[in-house]
Amino acid sequence: MLNLQTGMDDILKSIRIDLRRSMNGDVSKNMRDKGLDYKINFGIDIIRLRTLAKRHEPNAELAQLLWDQQPRELKMMASMLYPPQEFTIEKAEEWIRQIPTHEIREQLCMNLLQNLSFADVLVSNWLSYDDEEIQISGLWLVSRIVLSKSDVVSKLDLNFIIDKAIMHLRSENYFMRMASQNALKFMGRISTDIALLILNKLDSYKNSVDTVDKEIYNSLSFEYDL
Repeated sequence: MLNLQTGMDDILKSIRIDLRRSMNGDVSKNMRDKGLDYKINFGIDIIRLRTLAKRHEPNAELAQLLWDQQPRELKMMASMLYPPQEFTIEKAEEWIRQIPTHEIREQLCMNLLQNLSFADVLVSNWLSYDDEEIQISGLWLVSRIVLSKSDVVSKLDLNFIIDKAIMHLRSENYFMRMASQNALKFMGRISTDIALLILNKLDSYKNSVDTVDKEIYNSLSFEYDL
């Protein structure tokens, strides 16, 4: 056990050295200026991070070790290196409560969660919680599942998801609004029937005196090409 831990520590040290060699102070400062306030941020772009991650075999223990660190880049690499077949619902529930920023949420959904055979269960669970951040993660995961054309799409409870997304279209939370609109946008691309279902549920938006409501309806209608 000691040798295994020593090996993981050596790999972590090697990864940290790679990050320092690749760091971009200007990007890091620009992200801070835009409100992305990480405790430690090397300012490394996603493409470079993927290249660094490919130097290591996917490993659950290593991924968990990276996730437990503060740097932005290590958390992202954790989502790239955790083997999907070893990631459990319990682990997903744990990680989803530890997401520090929307950027990390996006990467986690794209790199790992969308590839899980039980991703539909996560969506259903997370959209049922009261916690807004968890609901946002659920909606974002919906978008990623649909975009990836995963087999999980057929297992999604679309009526339930559509109703939840519509409920949050006018949320005061910017990320909630964007997650809801994106989920509806991508679900409507699955088929014309689903697009029409969404627009029918938004019928009150179509002729609303509120310009924001009309803009939402027209934007989705344009996306569906209807």
